[in-house]
Amino acid sequence: MANDEREDNTIYKVVVNHEEQYSIWPEYRENPLGWRDAGKTGTKAECLEHIKEVWTDMRPLSLRKQMDEGRPS
Repeated sequence: MANDEREDNTIYKVVVNHEEQYSIWPEYRENPLGWRDAGKTGTKAECLEHIKEVWTDMRPLSLRKQMDEGRPS
């Protein structure tokens, strides 16, 4: 049976980096360097749905700040 055909029973966590970009990571593993827990765990589908709900602006934080600084008040 191919890997993609097996049921994924892994529990994932949502992680976020300093640029407010989101990803998922297996819960049992240490976070990748530069990423912190975002407070959501569950199945892959649940975590991806959470990211879809909260990550509404795909631009990195530094770009959003730069663009906001350039806007007239």
